This record gives sequence, C-alpha cells and structure tokens, in this order.
Amino acid sequence: MINQDTINKIMETARIEEVVGDFVSLKKRGTSLIGNCPFHNEKTPSFNVSVTKGIYKCFGCGKGGDSVHFIMDHEKYSYPEALKFLARKYNIEVEETVQSPQNIEAQNARESLYIVSEYAADFFANELWTGDQGRAIGLSYFKERGFREDILKKFQLGYSPDVWDALIQSSVGAGHKEEYLEKTGLAIRNDKGKTYDRFRGRVMFPIHNFTGRVIGFGGRTLKTDKNVPKYVNSPESDIYHKSNVLYGLFHAKRAIRETDNCYLVEGYADVLAVHQAGIENVVASSGTSLTTEQIRLISRFTQNVTILYDGDAAGIKASLRGLDMILEEGLNVKVVSFPDGHDPDSYMHHVGAGEFKKYIENKRKDFILYKAEILLQDAGTDPIKRAGIIRDIVESIAKIPDDIKAAIFIRECSNLLQLEERILLSELNKIRAAKFKKASNHTQNNTGTAPASGYQQASPYGDMPPDNLFENPDPSAGLAPQEHTTAEQVETDEIQEQEIVRLLLAFGHELVNWDQIDNMYIGSFIIQNLSDVSFEDALCKRIIDTYRDEIENGHLPVASQFINGQDRELANLAITLSTSPYSLSENWYNKHQIYVRDETVNLKATILGGIFHLKKRKVDRMLIGILQEIKTEKDPVNQEILMQRYSFVKGVEREISKFLGSVILK
Repeated sequence: MINQDTINKIMETARIEEVVGDFVSLKKRGTSLIGNCPFHNEKTPSFNVSVTKGIYKCFGCGKGGDSVHFIMDHEKYSYPEALKFLARKYNIEVEETVQSPQNIEAQNARESLYIVSEYAADFFANELWTGDQGRAIGLSYFKERGFREDILKKFQLGYSPDVWDALIQSSVGAGHKEEYLEKTGLAIRNDKGKTYDRFRGRVMFPIHNFTGRVIGFGGRTLKTDKNVPKYVNSPESDIYHKSNVLYGLFHAKRAIRETDNCYLVEGYADVLAVHQAGIENVVASSGTSLTTEQIRLISRFTQNVTILYDGDAAGIKASLRGLDMILEEGLNVKVVSFPDGHDPDSYMHHVGAGEFKKYIENKRKDFILYKAEILLQDAGTDPIKRAGIIRDIVESIAKIPDDIKAAIFIRECSNLLQLEERILLSELNKIRAAKFKKASNHTQNNTGTAPASGYQQASPYGDMPPDNLFENPDPSAGLAPQEHTTAEQVETDEIQEQEIVRLLLAFGHELVNWDQIDNMYIGSFIIQNLSDVSFEDALCKRIIDTYRDEIENGHLPVASQFINGQDRELANLAITLSTSPYSLSENWYNKHQIYVRDETVNLKATILGGIFHLKKRKVDRMLIGILQEIKTEKDPVNQEILMQRYSFVKGVEREISKFLGSVILK
C-alpha cells in the first residue's frame, strides 16, 4: 500500500491540465479548458478541465474526477496503479507499506503484461545492436533501407533471433512467468503443451500506447519464402486492442497538437521515414485497416488529417476508403499522392528529407480534387461513367456532418465538374434522405417505435436544464446544471439541497463579510442556519453530515476533500456541483455595455438566497401537509389548532419571501 505522504505529494504535484493534456487536445474557453471527451464519441466538445479546481468533467457522459481518477478511467487502472503512473510521470519516489500476497497478485496481474512486453522490447533491441544475427541481418537491413541509428533507437526497433524459444528462455531466466508471455501473445503453446516464440527471425517494431508503454509488436520477416507471412502482429490482449491503437501516436501527439495536423500513413516504415525527414506529426494504422476508433483518437488532438498513402492501385483504394471514414467523423481531410511505385518511405529515401517535406507541403489536395482526379482518369469521356463518378463524389460530401462545410464543397464540386450547383444539391439531398430513411427504418425495427419526422441534432449536454438554473446572472456561478432533470427532482427538494452543497464547496472556506459578523466562516454560517432543516437526498445528506461533523471537531472541510476522496459517489456529486458547461459571454459587455454581476459580488445575497430558497421549499411542503390535514380532520378543536399552525407557518413563509422578493397569495 502506498503511504499517505507519497499520495499527498503526488496529488500536490500532478496538474490536471498536464495529465489530461497527454490524452486530449485542450483549448482555452473562458476560465476553463475544453476538448472532445475521450470516454465517449462526440463532435462538439463537452469535456471541461478546471485548472483552478484541479478537476475534469464531461457534460455529455457525466465522467468527472481529479488527475488520479482520470488515469483510472482512461487507462482502466486501479487506484494504486494510477498513483504509480503519476509518480512515474513526475519522477516521484513511491514508498509503500507491506501488502498481502493476494492484493499484490491482483494489482500486479495487468502490470505484469506491461512488464514482460517492456522486457521483450529490450530483449529484441539488445539482439539488434549486440547479437550476431541481429547485427548481421536486422541492423544491416535497416541501414540498407537508409534509416539512421537515432530513429531506430527512438522507436526501440529490434530483432528476434531465428530460434524457437530465445525470448522464452531469456524471460524465464530473468524471473518472468510463461503465463504472461502467452497472455501478451509473445509465446504460443502448441497441442503438446510446448511453448515457442511467436516472433522468430524478424525485425521488430514495438507498439506503444498513449503513455509510451509497450503493449504489442509488429514483426517483419526478411526471408523471401512466400509461404512465410511478411508481417506478424501481436494478437489482442488485455493491454492491446489493435483497432484502438495508432502506431507512432506516443511520439507524434505533441507535434500533432502544435501543428494542428496529423499525417496518416499505412506502415511502420512509413512512420520512421517521415520522422527521419523531420516531420513528427505522423501515425500509422498498421496491423489493421483504418478504424473509426483510430480516427476518433486523432480527433482528440486535431481536426485536420492529411493522408499519405502509396501511389499504387491498392494505396489509392485504401486512401479513398479512409477518406470517406474521416469525413464521416467530421474531420477535415487532404490527400497527398506519390508517384506510382512509391510510398512515403521509398519516396523520402529517393528524394531526400528536404525535397520530401516540400513535396507533401505543395502536393496536398482537397479530397474533392483528389477523388475527382483519380476517378475521372478512369472514366475518360464516357458520360455514364462520369455520371457515376459525380454521384460517388457527392456521396462523399454527404458523409460530412457539418452542413456549412458540405455546402462549400458542393460549390467547389460544381466549379470543378462544370455542373450546376442546384443539380449537385438535389443529388446530395436525395442521398441524405435515403440515408435518413434507412437509419429510421433500422431504428424502428430495433425499437418498435416510429421514427422522428425530420432531422434532429442532439444536444451534447442531454436534456436542457430547468429554467430556474438561470436565476443567477452568471451561468457559470449559478446552480450546477442537472444533466437530466427528472419529475422526481421537481417533486423533491433535490435541486435546492444540491445548491446548498454547491455553496459550501465554493464558498465554505471564506469569511462572512456582512452584518458585522466577525470570525465566522461561510461554511459554519450555512450549517448553523440550517440546523432546523433535514436533508432528504442521500448524497447531499452525507456531505452535509460530514461537513457538520468536521466543524464540530474543529476542522473546516474544503471542496478538494470531497473531490479527491475515494468515495466516487460523493466525488462525482462534488465535481458536478463545482462545474458548469456554461460561461458568460464577454459580448454582453464588449458589444452591449451590459455588466452582469458575478455572484461573488454580493455573497450575502448568494448565500442567504440559497438558504431561504431551501427553507421556502420546506415550508411550502409543510403548508401543503397542514392543508391536507385540515381537509381530513373532523374535530373542530383539532381543526382550530391546525389553522393556527397553518397561520404561523404562513407567517414564516412571508418573512422568507420578503427576502426572496416573491409574491405570496393570501
């Protein structure tokens, strides 16, 4: 178990924007940072990072937490594993107390897969640089291909000896279990129970995850035997899912963010060659055809993709397929085609790094120009073929979810193909209508419900919050938005109770600065003024009870105590109430000279407003209850008592309403 001092040091050192920024491209908006959520598919950013509060919150799927919980959610780590991950990132030495063997084994099972993969990468690299076979075959091959030593070392390239169990023998000798070699796919067990190396006599390309840890391998044979597969890749495992991995992304993610563009190539060698040309924002979909998940990975860092595929027929076909998939995910795409017979690797070594960089800068084409140029070459002057190609191009445009972008491309297509724009628009609408009808029929068949009558754009935030969330002039400071306001919330006091919790978290540590009250914190003031109120919402009650107990013991709780706590239910509520998807536009003042006051300008009104809104809600429910009793009570004496109670409670309501400015019917 990691001791508390180490945990505190990790929590103090880890910066949420740095931790999340390794996985998500963040842009500043107001006082927060925003980006596309890594936990669900979205095209409109709803993922917020608050640097000042040290938390993240997605208003689309509801995920939220601090740096540790982000790593737990993203990497599927346990709490101790996430702490160790952050400790490695910030070079913090981890001090641990003794754990039971069962706990150690459970925590280390997944970690062992990473460890044996890293060991294998080191073994293959050592063989390449120091082994007789490695130097004579593997290193010679890479040098003949023109790759520099610094590139080989940067990507940890290696060589697997042409021996049945070289890696197994070395790994077991170093204390690693065959079980984990099998689980990662590095070893295979035959029908007779004998294990042997999956990779033999191959140059090795380690595959890294987002954080730089080795999760799999690609191995290329150097034999000319056609019965031997050219490439062998690691199988799926607990740490490697090939459809979710892009080769080279760990080395490219910073450059992709900085250049706001990602070059997409086909093979491992293409990535190495482009890097050697001094271009680092490049990834490959090696080991699999391009997948939607891989495109979404790219979209976390940029909305711009440039495809660099081979110049042969297969490469062109792959580029056209990838082009449509990228368009469908809402990204901007350009294409660079190489002379026939060349791929990025061969062309870079053919013309040199300088000319290669110039070529891909100058030869980038919009997808319409590229697709039209490729397809029209085959059609020649045949009008039927040309009509089919035009339809094919419009089908690509129909995949673009952004209507404005689609309209611009239709105009470009009209100029390029010398066709009237209205004809292309008509074809576009036909394609979209057919697609919508097909999707609607599919939905109807699966759910048994009738489809909507027209197109609908779903809100990234789910249901819109209720109107009373906007009573405060600054949306970012008002009641925390409810992702789904239910009938139960309207019938209960949940919203008002959550507002009290929000005020405690936001202002509980500040001093009361009104009515000549000295030496009292707002947290104590709120708890004191709600001593006669019972909270109904279970989570709110737990936070209030914890707050009250801490104050009675002489401690003043702070928001981070709940946000960073291991109780995820309380942490999620605290994060939800501490964040908002809305921010006040500067245009109110800059364009209209309208000054909107922040709730902190008059904390007395903010705090008392929260208290009295909750009390009024409770009083209203009491009045309804008393009226029900009066209606059912038959005894005149008891009716009189109930009337007096009703009159008293009504008087309390009037006093509350004087502050709130509500109109009360007599």
